[in-house]
Amino acid sequence: MYRRSMPSSNSLQTIVVERNDSGVVSITLNRPHRKNAIDSVMWDELLATFGEIGRNADDRAVIITGAGGDFCSGADLGAGGASSENQHQLAKMRHVSSVALALARLPQPVIAKVRGVAVGAGLNMALGCDLVVASENARFSEIFAKRGLSIDFGGSWILPRRIGLHKAKELVFFADIIDATEAEKIGLVNRVVPDVELDAFVDGWASRLAQAAPIAVAQSKRMLNNAMNVTLEEALDDEGAAQTVNFSTKDTAEAMKAFMEKREPQFKGR
Repeated sequence: MYRRSMPSSNSLQTIVVERNDSGVVSITLNRPHRKNAIDSVMWDELLATFGEIGRNADDRAVIITGAGGDFCSGADLGAGGASSENQHQLAKMRHVSSVALALARLPQPVIAKVRGVAVGAGLNMALGCDLVVASENARFSEIFAKRGLSIDFGGSWILPRRIGLHKAKELVFFADIIDATEAEKIGLVNRVVPDVELDAFVDGWASRLAQAAPIAVAQSKRMLNNAMNVTLEEALDDEGAAQTVNFSTKDTAEAMKAFMEKREPQFKGR
């Protein structure tokens, strides 16, 4: 069971933040009347929430999903919001980009749980998560071209790395909507499961991630995210430094002890 949490959660207008006792945080985009399109308030709330989770050692895994049967229909182009009326367009986009970067910088593993539509910035938010699990009813699109826009929210960086350059260009140039089966085929998502099994499946993955060694997982996440930006020699040096840190932690000592005692380790993040 999840419970609403964080002292600031009572004041949140566009998202719901809940925690369970195992260290899993669930963020629900909560504008179902707009298919969870992201307005200026939601951008602000996501940025603050990602920052708070990133600083909280008790948060061990994160789920991002949407209310009302859809993940996210992208940025709400009809709702600039009073806070952004007089803001330069480039400044607005830099704010959006700061949310994408805050998501990428979360040390915890993040799962996107996708039902219904995930399009535009909504699709790229899902792809910005470490794992994407979709319902069989999910639909995906890099819709930007049909709105006279170019790709954003990190999609130009993430998409070709996930599915290859030429397939990425196809999705972006034509802005077609693809179903969950096609998304899984081209590697856009990790798994597609029946809708009635989606919650249990994602909760199971999140629980397993929350029980893992958080320092080791955070370092592996960082190195994998950097993999295409470094040489083999640099990657090996980074691996060596990471393992040196791991061997100095109580979690690694606990893992070795648990192995000898033939039991599951209890990781504390230190």
